[in-house]
Amino acid sequence: MPAPIKLASAVALALSGAAVMPAVAGTLDYTLYGGVEHSDNIALAADDPISQNVVIPGLSVAYLQQGSELQANVAGRLEYRDYLGSRYTDQTQVQLASQANWTILPARLDLGIQDYAGVQPIDRLNSNAPDNQQQTNVFTFGPALHFQLGPSTRGQAQLHYINSYAQKTKDFNSHRTEGSLSLVKDVSPTDRVSAALEVQRVSLTERASSPDYDRRELFGGYASTLSRLQIDLALGWSQIDFQRAGTPTADGPLARLTLDYHPSERNTLSISAAREYSDAAEDILQQQPVGILEGAGRGINVSNTTVDSQVYLERRLRLAYAFSSERLTFSIAPLYRKLGYVNDPSLDQTTRGASIALDYRLRPTLTLSAIASGERLNYDRLERRDTTIHYGLDLSQQRTPHWGWRLSLLRQQRHSDEPGQGFHENRIYFGVIYTR
Repeated sequence: MPAPIKLASAVALALSGAAVMPAVAGTLDYTLYGGVEHSDNIALAADDPISQNVVIPGLSVAYLQQGSELQANVAGRLEYRDYLGSRYTDQTQVQLASQANWTILPARLDLGIQDYAGVQPIDRLNSNAPDNQQQTNVFTFGPALHFQLGPSTRGQAQLHYINSYAQKTKDFNSHRTEGSLSLVKDVSPTDRVSAALEVQRVSLTERASSPDYDRRELFGGYASTLSRLQIDLALGWSQIDFQRAGTPTADGPLARLTLDYHPSERNTLSISAAREYSDAAEDILQQQPVGILEGAGRGINVSNTTVDSQVYLERRLRLAYAFSSERLTFSIAPLYRKLGYVNDPSLDQTTRGASIALDYRLRPTLTLSAIASGERLNYDRLERRDTTIHYGLDLSQQRTPHWGWRLSLLRQQRHSDEPGQGFHENRIYFGVIYTR
């Protein structure tokens, strides 16, 4: 059986297993959906657009358990795309974000497992047409040992194995071992300080354009949890030691900040900022469980992660504002991100963008949604700029406690300095939804 089919089958089995877990074990929600989508430019081509209809059945699962021995948070979507024509091969796609923790010895020893599956482009410089998509997976597991050093000081030692896999881009495939040691001291009921050392060895399984390397990070942290304000700050130093003669070591300051401010029950302001070394596998590991029941029928998101083995220095700033009331939810999130690749500066890129989302409940069972996002991506060394805009409307209704429908209209367009990389697409989708 080919590797991508094995991956899809394994994740599908995991989703199915979550669906049949006894209700007493945790909280399970799932959605079955099926619909038809029409695109007037399925290949996202600059010229000679091809219209295509796609039949899309799918399954979404969300499972949460918070027991004394097992804690689990699983959110995933399995989707089959049947292209009605001979232009593209039918696809099975999986999106999954899952974490589980098994308490072996209370307050002493845990075993943690995480798995993230998604769909990424094969070639980031081309549009996300169906023939430029691949399945990826990052899996990690390992023990965590907890120890107490005093009434207000505790420690944790962890050891993890990490495996990354891509269906097409073999440079991405790797085996990693990671060890960490951290100390945390509570300085007040709401504040704590910490110190941590993390070491990771990365072994690439294919002949890659980047060498194997060791990553070392030493940093201190401060966290505060107040009723309206939460702060998490880390400052330290990173070092990337490449295992190839003539490849210089990369090092520099490390900084991470997350801040959430709740001026009222309905309003939230968030800030996320970082300066750190990273790579595609680490980027995927930072995902959060995907929204499942709200997105049934909207398709599996194709990430914009560049899937390869390259290490880059990331500078990131993201702001987010959210408002929520009984009938209206609104959010806006601007983003700045700059990637400087250590061994291949030709890939250097700078992203500026923003996204807006609005949901308005027209009636208790009828919701109108609007989305819009824009991104300007500069490839600094290639002298190329891509400007991509998405916007659309979504109307959904819950006809009965279990049955509903969804109608979506989406337009996306890209303007590029690179000839042949601009496109316009209009997409319409209608489907029915069964919710447990």
